[in-house]
Amino acid sequence: MPYTQLGRTGLTVGRLALGTMNFGPATDEHESGRIMDAALDAGVNLFDTANVYGRDQVAGTGARGATEEIVGRWLARGDHRDRVVLATKVYGSWGEWPNSGGLNARHIRRACEDSLRRLGTDHIDLYQMHHIDRRVPWEELWQAMDLLVAQGKVLYVGSSNFAGWHLAQAQEAAARRPTLGLVSEQCLYNLAQRAAEAEVLPAARAYGIGVLPWSPLQGGLLGGVLAAEHDGDRHRRGAGRVTAQLAERRDQVQAYENLCAEIGVPPGDVALAWLLTRSEVTAPIVGPRTLGQLESALRALRVELDADTLAELDRIFPGPGPSPESFAW
Repeated sequence: MPYTQLGRTGLTVGRLALGTMNFGPATDEHESGRIMDAALDAGVNLFDTANVYGRDQVAGTGARGATEEIVGRWLARGDHRDRVVLATKVYGSWGEWPNSGGLNARHIRRACEDSLRRLGTDHIDLYQMHHIDRRVPWEELWQAMDLLVAQGKVLYVGSSNFAGWHLAQAQEAAARRPTLGLVSEQCLYNLAQRAAEAEVLPAARAYGIGVLPWSPLQGGLLGGVLAAEHDGDRHRRGAGRVTAQLAERRDQVQAYENLCAEIGVPPGDVALAWLLTRSEVTAPIVGPRTLGQLESALRALRVELDADTLAELDRIFPGPGPSPESFAW
């Protein structure tokens, strides 16, 4: 496992991060434990979860918080907690009453205490804001986060799904306190969704914020979906979303899978390997449903894409181009 620093911090993390959103809704606790065991054995040390994970939005089963509980019970075994950089998130609503969601100071305090209890730990290594909260002033937000850091309950603060100008606002407000501010941004970024290159990645680079892409395979679109379709092997979860994307992007995906076949590398491995070539990316977050999917993701660490392949990937899935030149003239 190659390692790097998380943004401008001294914190060392592996080049792949383990996402746990499937733990509970799609993957039972026993299999989730096997996946976490294998990830740690392979050198993966950044484990990402969220306080609202655990409910299957499609089937309507499970409960929010269940994923943190699964992770927490696994962490209690042996020396797991000492070896894991534990990341979770705050934002989602937990009820109909006011202040039960968002990033107001009251909810941040309560949500952190609840996550600590479910995870069975005394501190969260990376506490991430799951979305921007336009109602809350940055002064309030940073006061709440700084208090958690001062209490030793949180070590670093990150964001997720922020626009580039939100990252700038957050960092400038943090600098006025002064405090460390954001150390990471978790955003949707992959070959098929490159909008983050216009503003988010440049802002992250300028402020020393590590980028943790989620959905690196675009929900399965980049994982060999056409081959699976041909073999009748596509999993039911997410099939509707992939089908809708294919209706618009079938020619692109076909060209992509043809290229992958030409170079002899599975499509999912190519998608992850491409992300690892991006200078702003710290670690793509892989969210395996099975142990086999984790093992497949780990193979990408050994894939090297040459200049011709990278150029062809840019041709198939062009990015937005530099900002503001791409839209200014």
